[in-house]
Amino acid sequence: MILAIDTATRSISIALAEEGRALAEAVWQSENNHTTELAPAVERMLIESGVAVKALTAIAVAIGPGSFTGVRIGLGFAKGLALARGDLPLVGVRTLDIAVRALPIDEGEAVAVIQAGRGRVVWARYSARAGRWESANDGVVGSWEDVSRSATGSVVVGEIDSRGMDVLQGAGVRVASADQNVRRASRLAEMAWERWRRGEVDSAAALMPVYAHQPTSGET
Repeated sequence: MILAIDTATRSISIALAEEGRALAEAVWQSENNHTTELAPAVERMLIESGVAVKALTAIAVAIGPGSFTGVRIGLGFAKGLALARGDLPLVGVRTLDIAVRALPIDEGEAVAVIQAGRGRVVWARYSARAGRWESANDGVVGSWEDVSRSATGSVVVGEIDSRGMDVLQGAGVRVASADQNVRRASRLAEMAWERWRRGEVDSAAALMPVYAHQPTSGET
């Protein structure tokens, strides 16, 4: 059983999943109340699902990029729970990797995006290779115009606000469906199961958040 936690932005999601099956999931928008909302939501989901902490195989957590506070709250909660169990492994997954997971691999090329505040976004280009989505970086801070210029021949997926939709559609850029644009912890759990099966797990002591970087020449 995996508990998946994504608090990287105002869109929060948690899920409980066995391999190949989600048992419970919750997705909601938080007005920066991550600290007070996360623990009660996890406790409620565990109780309602009849799952004890000792039954967990691992914890999956979004490690960024995203809101500095949001990422650290989710990561801190996951680390605390793992340490309390002593032997519970963590699986850290980049936020944009979770966003792009919603798309079928046969799309081939994609741009994943999340909100960064103050009219900015964090985005990264992805290509489908060997049956999985891969990106060369953790995310670049930029504008919707940057995303639009980079998305030629690609589909854009993630947190797309009304201005972003206007810019993208005005440039003729394809946008993922409304359901695909919801970042779901159940998809994070799927990714965590795959990594857990490959032995790719993290320790509570070593797992750190990742941050977007400022664009360099050519990253537009």
